[in-house]
Amino acid sequence: MPDATPRSSAPARPVAVVTGAARRIGASIAGHLHAAGYDVVVHYRQSADEARALVARLERTRPASAIAVAADLASTAACADLVSTAAEWRGRIDALVNNASSFRRTPLGEIDESDWHELVDGNLKAALFVAQAAAPWLRTSGGSIVNICDVHTERPLPQFSVYSAAKAGIVALTRALALELAPDVRVNAVSPGSLDWPEDGVFTEQEREAIENAIPLGRLGNGEDIARAVEFLLLGNRYVTGHVLAVDGGASLVSH
Repeated sequence: MPDATPRSSAPARPVAVVTGAARRIGASIAGHLHAAGYDVVVHYRQSADEARALVARLERTRPASAIAVAADLASTAACADLVSTAAEWRGRIDALVNNASSFRRTPLGEIDESDWHELVDGNLKAALFVAQAAAPWLRTSGGSIVNICDVHTERPLPQFSVYSAAKAGIVALTRALALELAPDVRVNAVSPGSLDWPEDGVFTEQEREAIENAIPLGRLGNGEDIARAVEFLLLGNRYVTGHVLAVDGGASLVSH
């Protein structure tokens, strides 16, 4: 259920649903689209305080313009419920950004079904079933989907095979849905490179240094870099579909 009461009397602005929007990349995307004129559905799984703080910040800028909705997108029913709640809020959905993601190291020989379920369900399954539920609304509005994948689907990191497979599935899903939903709905993807490091110590200091040194533009990316790419694919050119836009500082050009 949403953390705010639907306000049917609010102006009919376009609505964007951003999954995994409470923190990091998702929060940047939600904030950027809000500034571009969208009312925003901020999806979260566990980060309730961060999601509510983001909604409060957005509503200080423009009242009645954001809601936070909790859902565990590993469940197909929860995917449908998220979309239903978003659609009921304003009676429309104009953009879907599938950003929700799980990420962890899975060395071969230590992988079990819990790794598979968390990483594949949290990435690929969630993107598919949220898109399926949102498709009728997006067809009506002539809307658009942007999926967030990863440049490491093309250049996999060792010991991240399950994550890499899930994100590679999102690339294939993007292209398949672009064909299936055309001409009414455009479907594209943003493929981030290395961004501001996660707090959970997935990478060693040596790994971080090696990755940073391989970026031709000389810096890590950040949420705003990704958010600007998402905005371009949603609004900047309506003749682009089935495209995967690498936003990686040129790192994918460098051979390792």
